Amino acid sequence: MIGYLKGTLLKKEEDRILLLVGQVGYEVLLPAVVMETLAAKRHGDEVALYIFFQQTERQPKPVLIGFNLEAEREFFQHFISVEDIGPLKAVKALNIPIRDIARAIETGDLTRLTQLKGIGKRTAQKIVATLSGKMEKFVLIRKAESEAPLANQDFVKQVLEVLTEQLGHKPAEAKRMVADALARNPGATTPESLFEEVYRGEIAR
Repeated sequence: MIGYLKGTLLKKEEDRILLLVGQVGYEVLLPAVVMETLAAKRHGDEVALYIFFQQTERQPKPVLIGFNLEAEREFFQHFISVEDIGPLKAVKALNIPIRDIARAIETGDLTRLTQLKGIGKRTAQKIVATLSGKMEKFVLIRKAESEAPLANQDFVKQVLEVLTEQLGHKPAEAKRMVADALARNPGATTPESLFEEVYRGEIAR
């Protein structure tokens, strides 16, 4: 199974790219939110993507779907677990930032979810019913960067590592998020309690 590709951009279309890796060209489908991040990429530029790979008896032709972050791919796997949402429908649906979709799921915002391409109110209700309570980490997928001073305790470092290495935040941005959380709740003294406070603050934004 293919989980990650890094190569040279050969071709870019509306919803997919052709990526040359070694001597093989891979056609990779991209959600709109991922394609937007490649807007400045041109023929010959290097591109690296986390890959969701699917091949079934009903769909023998392999399908590769690309994401910038491992957390985005993980969100996608949750998203397609919802009844009536398969990988191809999900690719078309992801036309707003994944962190915003995750926040809408956690807050039960059906209006926001029906802004996803091809998602009506009934399917939006299924999404909330299936995924509510599972979206905490995805609300934290990277946002605008800002700098802030930060304490140097080990539990803080652990949370920073999750935010930067797993969720794709830049170090300065992660420090801002943690500093804000500690300012709101100085009693957060474990990785779990601090991460919970970071999440609570971001979902309220």
